[in-house]
Amino acid sequence: QVQLVESGGGLVQPGGSLRLSCAASGSILDTGSMGWYRQAPGKERELIASITTDGTIRYTDSVKGRFTISRDTAKNTVFVQMNSLKPEDTAVYYCYEYLKDASQLFSKYWGQGIQVTVSS
Repeated sequence: QVQLVESGGGLVQPGGSLRLSCAASGSILDTGSMGWYRQAPGKERELIASITTDGTIRYTDSVKGRFTISRDTAKNTVFVQMNSLKPEDTAVYYCYEYLKDASQLFSKYWGQGIQVTVSS
């Protein structure tokens, strides 16, 4: 069974930085694209960053220039470095990974969600 575990969230002051990690474990045969969503209170979940297997990266406009996504394919791990954090970045952050499991099919797996709070 495949599981994604996130780490690195917490409370940070405006202008500060955090680095989120998301590591997959289990019966993984291959990896596809990976990324991060976030959901702020009262808002819909939004895709903020994604990275494909060939390294193509996309960001939503609100995080461009501040967030950097990366991956370690060998370790089935995706990261997001978040700099110059703002109060409006406060949200629960969810990672996802497309993984080929024992079924021989790619499925979209989700992390458990991790809280990021930006406040003074």
